[in-house]
Amino acid sequence: MSVMTSSSDFPDQDDSPEEFLRYLLRRTGGLVTAEVVATARERLGIPRSTLFRLAARFRRTQRASSLRPMKRGTHEGAVRLDPRTERVIAEQVDSFWLKKEKPNVAALMRRIREVCLTEGLSPPHRSTVQRRVSELIPISAARKRGEREIEAASTPSPGRFSVAKPNALWQIDHTIVDVIVVDEQFRRPIGRPVLTIAIDVCTRMVAGFHLSLEAPSSTSVGLCLLHAVYDKTAWLDEREIDIPWPVAGLPEVLHCDNGADFRSRALSDACREYGMKLQFRPPATPRFGGHIERLIGTMMGAVHLLPGTTFSNVKIRGGYDSEGRANLTLRELEKWIALEITGKYHQRIHSSLLRPPLSVWRERQGEVDFNLPSDRMAFWTSFLPGDRRRLLKDGIHLEKIRYWSDALSRDVGRGTELEIKYDPRDLSRIFVRQSDGRFIEARYRNLAFPPVSWWEWKHAKKMLRDQGRLELQEGVIFAAIAQQRQIEDIAASSSARARRSIKRRPIEPGHEEHSPVTAIDMAKPIHSDDDTEFWDQ
Repeated sequence: MSVMTSSSDFPDQDDSPEEFLRYLLRRTGGLVTAEVVATARERLGIPRSTLFRLAARFRRTQRASSLRPMKRGTHEGAVRLDPRTERVIAEQVDSFWLKKEKPNVAALMRRIREVCLTEGLSPPHRSTVQRRVSELIPISAARKRGEREIEAASTPSPGRFSVAKPNALWQIDHTIVDVIVVDEQFRRPIGRPVLTIAIDVCTRMVAGFHLSLEAPSSTSVGLCLLHAVYDKTAWLDEREIDIPWPVAGLPEVLHCDNGADFRSRALSDACREYGMKLQFRPPATPRFGGHIERLIGTMMGAVHLLPGTTFSNVKIRGGYDSEGRANLTLRELEKWIALEITGKYHQRIHSSLLRPPLSVWRERQGEVDFNLPSDRMAFWTSFLPGDRRRLLKDGIHLEKIRYWSDALSRDVGRGTELEIKYDPRDLSRIFVRQSDGRFIEARYRNLAFPPVSWWEWKHAKKMLRDQGRLELQEGVIFAAIAQQRQIEDIAASSSARARRSIKRRPIEPGHEEHSPVTAIDMAKPIHSDDDTEFWDQ
């Protein structure tokens, strides 16, 4: 007895072939009856033998997709290559191509061809080798080849980094700014400055920044934090910027990468002293510093519109004359960046917050602890490199320079070592810690000597030693620096390196109106007046 009554019981003509077959086989319990064979041949033109194979697959899966005709030719994933050739390809990809030297596919092809000919095998086609390479796991291959950018792009990062309140965590980092600045005297290019910048992760507010021609160091980190921690009203007034920048206070956690400047003892001691936890992200994982990396990318994107930009790479720059178009000094660039931060970045709707960072900060600033360090000098000097030196009758000796302050007189003859701090940008003074924990300033014992930087001092000593002068005195070294500066001054009109050296010199007393960018807010602190007298001293 047939289970099929009439063609009117069949599915519509618009149904796909596999749906029609599924209907037939479901009606017969998966059996290929004579009626099923006749109907399938009449309506779909499927031979009897093919129908039996399709029915067998359908009984295993019960899915309509199993009734689709198989494609002719080699199935996807099937390998027709000689197994010995496959072995050669696999061995050479692993031992030769997956190396830090990053050989290209052409070199890999030559190596595979050589091995195949040696073993009497037919070399594979280039497309076969490229297909085997493309089948590798991208992140694993990029890690073995040392391709950081590809590894970062291939690494999944589904998580989201969130912080409970403002000033709970700041991220900080350095970058070389993609623009060439000019000197103030000749208005000629002197190079690209370094930007140190910090962001509050909770509100996405820029906490502070520091701009200089010096290489990144714990000193530049300290100057950035000095700008970030204290009230910025006076700093903004000095630059004639009438836009609020209310971020202030100490962060609970300072999040940074593993650079030597963040691993310095001076920075770790300073963070411990002021209750800031120094937290490092895993090595070679920029995604763990995504907020500061994105901020830097935003700032550099804005900088690319300035005259003298170097763009992000040589290919994009093309034939643009960056040095010839440069016209901003370091101080002018600093003001421009401050306006970009306060007037644009803080005011725009952030894609993650869906609100302007400034609005989020104002809404939540009641959660911020504004108990700032009362002694700004102590706070800043805590980030400077330091040492311990014995106080002698003629003062404290550091790098063959003698320093003195009348405040040290009472400690002469005691034979104790004193902790000192020094600013590598200006060796004309050091900071000596007293027994009460406060720092006093000691200057050259010979006040006729000009201010010099650590870089100038080391360079002059090396030059003299290269000349065979092993016994060096401070007067000889200062004389050598004076000669070097004279040479630089003569060469400054034509040499960017000489102009950069001049710009990095410390400022002599009496010329503060042309002072370098320091990012230090000299305004009075919010909670204490005690350190005002100290600054006056």
